[in-house]
Amino acid sequence: MQKLRVKLILFRIRTKLKDWWDWSWAHFVAGLMSLIRYLPAKAGIGFFAWFARTVGPLLPRHQIALDNLQKAYPEKDPEWIRKTALEMWENMGRLFAEYVFLDKIFDFDPNAKKPGLVEVDGIDIFVRLRDEKKPHIFFTAHTGNFELLPICAATFDLNVTALFRPPNNPYIAKRVLKARRTAMGHLVPSKAGAAWALAGKLAEGEDVGMLVDQKFRRGIKGTFFGRPVRTNPLLIKLARQYDCDVYPARSIRLPGGRYRLELYERMDLPKDKDGNIDEVKAAQKLNDTVEAWVREYPGQWMWFHKRWDD
Repeated sequence: MQKLRVKLILFRIRTKLKDWWDWSWAHFVAGLMSLIRYLPAKAGIGFFAWFARTVGPLLPRHQIALDNLQKAYPEKDPEWIRKTALEMWENMGRLFAEYVFLDKIFDFDPNAKKPGLVEVDGIDIFVRLRDEKKPHIFFTAHTGNFELLPICAATFDLNVTALFRPPNNPYIAKRVLKARRTAMGHLVPSKAGAAWALAGKLAEGEDVGMLVDQKFRRGIKGTFFGRPVRTNPLLIKLARQYDCDVYPARSIRLPGGRYRLELYERMDLPKDKDGNIDEVKAAQKLNDTVEAWVREYPGQWMWFHKRWDD
């Protein structure tokens, strides 16, 4: 009984310390973000890029990123691995700071004669989907500034409800969710009930979007960079149930603080002999698509998360 009581006390202490750390770190980050609001967008985003590039390698997740890069690119030398990890941290810093400047960053105008910070490939597809009176499913990955994609869709009067995985830090999650709500419309946190919420949107003829490059412990087995992964089957199940067309989209960072958003033509998901979507082959096709994107711009993907089923 005494040992149990000691364990309970230690558990409570650890819980309190973790909560204190989360609260302190969230307020520190919030303070920095409040300060950069008074800076021009380019300067503020540049500062956070420098900050993340400097602090990122000191964090435990940096080693996860290095390990993942080494396993994904066994043919690359250590210097390439190091530079790619630093580029990733810089991208993460920019992404975080861009929450503050979303309205200033997204200056895309389909009727503009000169391109702004954001250029879009697939305008004709956006227009066509807007005029179709049926639901669609969009998917993307953690590349570039993927947060700009729903904003872009809204420019073409496409109201996309996005599946959102909150950060582990609950205090940061609350702030990020608030920022995303103001600029990006409907969001569904990825927790119990998320599948029903998205299904409801599709049943009403609305569009949904989701990220497909996250680990899902009960997911479909497949490979990513030749290593075993498990993929969330939600997109595949929704596409099958509501007979929805599926469209890949991605964001790419360009030199000079610019962005390119790309919407691709419909992806045909593999079918089985009975004409139903083959879950295993479809999940692998999603993984192969994301892998091709990451290989093209490896420094723009989140290497510090545990995607693989090790």
